[in-house]
Amino acid sequence: MTDKIAQFRALHVPGDPLILVNIWDAGSAKAVAAAGAKAIATGSYGVAGAQGRADGEDFPLEDVFENLARILSVTDLPVTIDMESGYGADAAAVGASVGRAKAAGAAGINMEDRLPGVTELLSIGEAQHRYRAAADTGIFVNARCDTFRGQDIAKDGGALVAATLERARAYADAGAGSLFVPFLLDPKCIGEICEASPLPHPARQGRTDAQATRGPRRRADQSWPSAMGRGNDVADGAGRTGAGRRRTRLLTPSVDQSVTPSVPSVRMNVFSRLARMASTWSSSDCP
Repeated sequence: MTDKIAQFRALHVPGDPLILVNIWDAGSAKAVAAAGAKAIATGSYGVAGAQGRADGEDFPLEDVFENLARILSVTDLPVTIDMESGYGADAAAVGASVGRAKAAGAAGINMEDRLPGVTELLSIGEAQHRYRAAADTGIFVNARCDTFRGQDIAKDGGALVAATLERARAYADAGAGSLFVPFLLDPKCIGEICEASPLPHPARQGRTDAQATRGPRRRADQSWPSAMGRGNDVADGAGRTGAGRRRTRLLTPSVDQSVTPSVPSVRMNVFSRLARMASTWSSSDCP
């Protein structure tokens, strides 16, 4: 497993960004791997949603590891998993949970600096302790920083950049390997953070080439909403029978359904869309 962690860490190279399409189960992992991915990443929103659960550590930790085991059974690529806030009330508990993730075969984790259901960020000191506990396990840690969440970038962009960089330095000191700042869409702020952050900062799908050249070494996409959008389109058409009658059913891509013969094709369309999303990204997008 140490080799997988080293392999995953080595994929974070300036000028040759790592492209990650977040998956939710073994089937979506296979689709992304078949498209040529160098690593597999889960997103907590999709993992929970595929099982009918809510995001925010509502998905039990034991189920997280069961899902990880199924993903690892279908790919030899490094797998990094979204562990939300670390599944721990304090730093020691976070370290224990992340240690279990490493033992279960994860090469990396994504972890937030905000607790589930809480708007306020953890203090820098507390967040740093939690990230250090995670990093001390030896796993690769992608530190999510929610400084821009719900904020007015036009009004407070400069202060938000400063706050983000302060946290980036603290998280780097704690041993994090990369930084993720969601809700960050402003090119100027992206550039300032990429240029000054001690950690590589991921870009998200939708960045322009000009924005991408500012330094991201990792690029991620939340594929669950996109895939489900396509799945719902297919399901809507497939569910119409007779004189305009519709059947209502649950479309859950992690579980084979047998409501109608059309559902296997729905699954195929979802995974085909996912594979196309992965294959349309190339390193030239983010030089």
